[in-house]
Amino acid sequence: MFPARLNKDFIIRVLWRRPSSRNSSGPEPSGDEEGRDTEMMQQDTAPVPEPSQETKQPMECFLTQPKETKEETRKTKKWKKKKISEILAKSEPKPGTPGDLQQLIKDHYSGSRSVIELEELNLPDSCFLKANDLTHSLSSYLKEICPKWVKLRKTHSEKKSVLMLIMCSSAVRALELIRSLTAFKGDAKVMKLFAKHIKVREQVKFLENRVIHLGVGTPGRIKELVKQDGLNLNPLKFLVFDWNWRDQKLRRMMDIPEIRKEVFELLDMGVFSLCKSESLKLGLF
Repeated sequence: MFPARLNKDFIIRVLWRRPSSRNSSGPEPSGDEEGRDTEMMQQDTAPVPEPSQETKQPMECFLTQPKETKEETRKTKKWKKKKISEILAKSEPKPGTPGDLQQLIKDHYSGSRSVIELEELNLPDSCFLKANDLTHSLSSYLKEICPKWVKLRKTHSEKKSVLMLIMCSSAVRALELIRSLTAFKGDAKVMKLFAKHIKVREQVKFLENRVIHLGVGTPGRIKELVKQDGLNLNPLKFLVFDWNWRDQKLRRMMDIPEIRKEVFELLDMGVFSLCKSESLKLGLF
């Protein structure tokens, strides 16, 4: 007999698992074996959890790029500053005018001079000669602005001075200008006033011992000679700027910051006062 605590379903399953009398002739299982069978049946009949209908979908992973900061965008969007040569290569050359020099004087001294002092620096129109319209050679231009050159040259006898100064941006350019003076200078004595292979002391001695009519050089060396009392500007009658000529980078002499600074330092050393007294004339070649 089966124990009273077992239900009918369990009894039926046990009977189903026991071998029939036809196929087995062995002894009937003992009580211990029946207990093991019941444990196994309980394990087999344990409810299995049904799979959930909502299956988890695979997660998608996206890689996002970091946002660019303002500093990074500024670095990547740097605009290349246009060079003077790039701008001037696309524009037609224009001859310099006295107004260009007047404007440069105002721009240079506006940060260091008062309004009254700036007005005193305005040069009278009478001190300017006719500017080169880009059709002249140096000799033809000098003949036009100084038709009485031969007479002035003969009357000039002061040492440590010149009648005419031509300022340019470099020693190489000064040599070119000296070679182009042959049709104008005549018997006048011309002196190189630049620093290339020539010492200041040698130039001072040369000016002290000889009468020079015409000097061609850079503003830096001319300024140094004036400082060392080797060159007196009072007898000077003409100061000509090599204004319109451009170098390989298409820069004029006043476009170069170092040259422009030296020019204004030289103008401060008595040129402004000579222009206002109308004893000195300015020309833009």
